[in-house]
Amino acid sequence: MMPSVIYIGSKAPIKYATAVVTEFEKGADEVMVKARGKAISTAVDACQISMNKFLEGVEIKDIKIFTEELEDRNVSAIEILLGKS
Repeated sequence: MMPSVIYIGSKAPIKYATAVVTEFEKGADEVMVKARGKAISTAVDACQISMNKFLEGVEIKDIKIFTEELEDRNVSAIEILLGKS
């Protein structure tokens, strides 16, 4: 089963943390949080908020850090996989 995916943008981290919590409450076993560029820190914050404040038994299963090559520049990206322990 594919994990639910949440793309991080320019909203506050708590908004994305709420989205992560909602996905787990819907019954998802895994949630993938994806971000690029300046949104990477927001993604990390959202994962930490959701794990430490709202969810018990959820841990970071995997983190992938890579560079996406766009036409005119390179952009850092991150994928954080959260899963039930």
